[in-house]
Amino acid sequence: MWSGRYVRSPLVRSLFLNMVSDSDGTAVGETHEWYRCNPDLLGESVQPLFIQSHLDSDTKVFLKQSMEKSGWMFTQLYHSLVSTVLSPMVSRTSINGFLGRGSMFVFSAEQFRQLLHIGPEWRAERLLDLGAGDGGVTEVMGAHFREVYATEVSPPMKWHLQRKNYKVLGIDEWQQPGFQYDVISCLNLLDRCDDPLHLLLDIKRSLVPNTGRLILAAVLPFQPYVEVGGRWQRPKEHLKVKGKLWEEQVTNFSNEVFRRVGFEVEAVTRLPYLCEGDMYNDYYVLDDAVFVLKASDISEDSDH
Repeated sequence: MWSGRYVRSPLVRSLFLNMVSDSDGTAVGETHEWYRCNPDLLGESVQPLFIQSHLDSDTKVFLKQSMEKSGWMFTQLYHSLVSTVLSPMVSRTSINGFLGRGSMFVFSAEQFRQLLHIGPEWRAERLLDLGAGDGGVTEVMGAHFREVYATEVSPPMKWHLQRKNYKVLGIDEWQQPGFQYDVISCLNLLDRCDDPLHLLLDIKRSLVPNTGRLILAAVLPFQPYVEVGGRWQRPKEHLKVKGKLWEEQVTNFSNEVFRRVGFEVEAVTRLPYLCEGDMYNDYYVLDDAVFVLKASDISEDSDH
């Protein structure tokens, strides 16, 4: 059994499963697990929306680069020392931003286009990437938009985003009335915010009517925790997702959580949420469900 799937620690992002890798940067006998889905376990309404993804060339490149960086012994020793000194005072995200490490990979350009059913030449006006980190995933999406906006709470990560010429907004600045986005991405953020349903409602209001889409990634099993003053605690609004299996939680998200705030699923896939490694691990991986959502006509819980 792939035990990494059942991590219960609030430090779920840093307690990833170490994979045994071959010389090509792919995990021996394991990468097929990253994309595996049993459609029979999905709800009837979700089954036709599932898109089967695969290990592709961009993902292999990321894995290979992560393995190479992991082998830079003196660099990794320096990173380990700095992290040990700063961790009691500074968040892990900010440490990674300061050191220029810990880049994330959620989907390749091809996988992004497949999810949105768009071609390489497709262009729209505005993208907003919430909690964009160092902008690595933002870059994958940004090629399709004339204006790219991002939010991030970590000062070093904000600096990385500004260097890439993205318009960095404060966490309370992006929900401006009358200012709407063609696509909003919320990647692995829902389990790290205090008010996830409120966030989803704000996103819904900020999308271009009819054509606007939300692309949302969630680590499953869903384990919501927020970092407050260096400690991890349950969010104020605890979003409970039913089911133990990946497919069961995807179905519950689709039929209960999203519907409650007026979203309906247009597409969903299973992808590995990858992170660059360190001196101990070549890379880290968690199970992601990546949804494409559109606003439905009627919210079942419009008063929430």
